[in-house]
Amino acid sequence: MTLPSYLSPEIIAAVIFGIAVVHTFSTKFFAHLATLQPRHAGFWHLLGEVEVVFGFWALVMVLALLALTGRDETVRYIEARNFTEPMFVFVIMVIAASKPILNTVIGGVHGLASFIPVRRELTVFFLCMSAVPLLGSLITEPAAMTLAALMLKDCYFRRDLSTKLKYAILGGLFVNVSIGGTMTSFAAPPVLMVAHKWGWDSAFVFQNFGWKAALAVIATALIVTTVHRRELIGKGCFDGACSQIDTPKSVAAVHILFLAGVVVFAHHAAVFMGLFLFFLGYTEAYKQFQDRLILREGLLVAFFLGGLVVLGGLQGWWLQSVLAGVEPKVLYYLATALTAITDNAALTYLASLVEGVSADYQYAVVAGAVTGGGLTIIANAPNPAGVAILKSHFTDETISPIMLLIAATPPTVLAIIAFQLLW
Repeated sequence: MTLPSYLSPEIIAAVIFGIAVVHTFSTKFFAHLATLQPRHAGFWHLLGEVEVVFGFWALVMVLALLALTGRDETVRYIEARNFTEPMFVFVIMVIAASKPILNTVIGGVHGLASFIPVRRELTVFFLCMSAVPLLGSLITEPAAMTLAALMLKDCYFRRDLSTKLKYAILGGLFVNVSIGGTMTSFAAPPVLMVAHKWGWDSAFVFQNFGWKAALAVIATALIVTTVHRRELIGKGCFDGACSQIDTPKSVAAVHILFLAGVVVFAHHAAVFMGLFLFFLGYTEAYKQFQDRLILREGLLVAFFLGGLVVLGGLQGWWLQSVLAGVEPKVLYYLATALTAITDNAALTYLASLVEGVSADYQYAVVAGAVTGGGLTIIANAPNPAGVAILKSHFTDETISPIMLLIAATPPTVLAIIAFQLLW
């Protein structure tokens, strides 16, 4: 039996994807329903978890595909998806958040802060918002997001910050991590997706994107620090209170080696998952030097990204048609806007499938994708990691997508200035 055109898998998938995007902006509504209907509070709380949204709607889409195309076609579709990125983000989150890694980075940040003749509360904050996101160009963006979010949580969020400052931090951090990974060709997912096909190496990426991103990252961090300096001084960490390092150097060195191994083999799931299993064994053997591993948070983020992979696999038909044939300057802003409702790595991957494009087209789509990576939770793969770590310090443990969008707009404008005026 031939299905009507409006029941094609692509149309159904686009509708479900649209519903999922709307759902991410409605998580507070479901959290409120949990208080109104206590009998089903568990279900409403589940739907109010932003990390669950895309996984839930991915299940709905799989059930729709089963009904429309049958078991064999549905299984073939799922098996054709690449789940390496969700698996990698899970592994890198857990390892980067381990106590020895975190203590090492905290020690480095406080060491740098001691050379800056400004109050410690301000210098530590500034470095968390600038140096750590830029470090993502080496250790990958998900690892940088995890480390920055944990440091900001321990040193600032736990001290009852104002809602305005919390969203300013979140918006600035998301944008800075998104653009801060563009100093190399392997750390930012949207760059990685096109680097091989378009022949970009790290020198090319730094020359065209990296130094501009660094200027925008530093400017954003400096502005947020300056605007909120009074509250940061009053509530931030002081006298090195966040830098208690009680991990043997040998243990920290082993953790760093595990982290480096996972980064090197980031595109080989069988290898980095094997390293991760060895890592779990090592942490159990030396558990006296460990805190709780963030396995739950990492799995939730992986579930979110896995759902995005399943839902996003059938969106190419409309995304490619939107991106093709657009003048580069317009394409930059179009890519920035589209990134807010799609994963930026998926966006650049689909753009790379358009043949015969100019160098200006390539620059515009990648620059736009990383520029818009902080506007929403779904815009950049590391964002859900930051949400999972910091959301407990927001009202009802829910981050408002509208407030995030508003807070991320000024740093996004700074990124636009850097990538457009210096084109």
